Amino acid sequence: MLFSDALTLDAPRRTSDGYMAVRAKAARTGTYAYLGSEIDPENRHGLRDAGMVNVLRDAAAVFDPLSAHSFIGKPITDNHPTVAVNAKNWRDHARGTVMGAKWEEGGYLAFDLMLTDADTIDAVDAGKRELSNGYAAELQFGDFDGPGGVKCVAKQIAIKGNHVAIVDRGRAGPSCAITDSVAICDANPAAVSAFTQEKQVKKIVLDGLQVDLSDAEAVSAAISKLQDKAAQAETALTDAKGQISTLQGEKAVLEKKLADANAELTPAKQDQRVADRAALVTKAKLVKADIVTDGKTDAEIRRAVVAFTLGDAEASALDDVGIAGAFAMAAKDAKPADPLRTIITDGLRGPVNDAATVATIRAARYA
Repeated sequence: MLFSDALTLDAPRRTSDGYMAVRAKAARTGTYAYLGSEIDPENRHGLRDAGMVNVLRDAAAVFDPLSAHSFIGKPITDNHPTVAVNAKNWRDHARGTVMGAKWEEGGYLAFDLMLTDADTIDAVDAGKRELSNGYAAELQFGDFDGPGGVKCVAKQIAIKGNHVAIVDRGRAGPSCAITDSVAICDANPAAVSAFTQEKQVKKIVLDGLQVDLSDAEAVSAAISKLQDKAAQAETALTDAKGQISTLQGEKAVLEKKLADANAELTPAKQDQRVADRAALVTKAKLVKADIVTDGKTDAEIRRAVVAFTLGDAEASALDDVGIAGAFAMAAKDAKPADPLRTIITDGLRGPVNDAATVATIRAARYA
């Protein structure tokens, strides 16, 4: 998280090259007021809607040598940039350099600043003399006591310098300015912001990320990401609608087949199918008495009869319509067996003397 802090400055001096050298002192410790939404935007600690809360910056963080040395070589900027200064945007923001950082009597962290930009130096000469430093720090959440027993919900740790800004109105007011006397600034920067009329940067949450509205590039990137997601969602919706249409079509076909099948299950049609099957089997057996019909379809029975009559080669060359025609012709010429004629014919070849044969002859004769 990026913070800003007020600085106090000794009188400036000019170098032979026209640069402006300034000694700045930072406050040692203190408490700082922030909106809960600033330090806990995702409400992971239940502070997002808590209004103003206190954050502690204790001696352990301020007096850490690594924290002090992290400011050395960092840029001086004309006003606070909307993003942290880095190698990619240094050319756009740098107006000077932090030359050194050391501890001075009284426990104050002092910075040696060198302003190297003529326009910025002219602005300071014209009255733009208040300063504020920017730094990153991690927040450790918990219950902490600040100076005077002030209750704090978090404290800053691992402070890392980023830049020092020259501003028209610093959060700590005109006491933290380039003057001819040393002013010790340990005012609360967030608490006095309303009185110093410093504009707060408006932020919104896009796609779960907090975006600084003054950062056009970040806003554009966030909106572009949302537009990409919207396009992907639109494509997915179109695909889903296509799949739904396909399924609806398949459902309609299946419902039609089911309706047709139910129509075929009426008693009258079932009786007709049984009668047609019996007639087909009877005709087939007239042509080929030993034909197997169990488990065979009507088409398979017809093809077996035609193969028996015409031969396998001829039958294979015919489609189902041709098979049906050939079967009809074969069945048309077939005659039902005449038991009496068969017995009489067989009787000419030998005596008829068994009771079963005699009974059959009588039945055929008097039928």
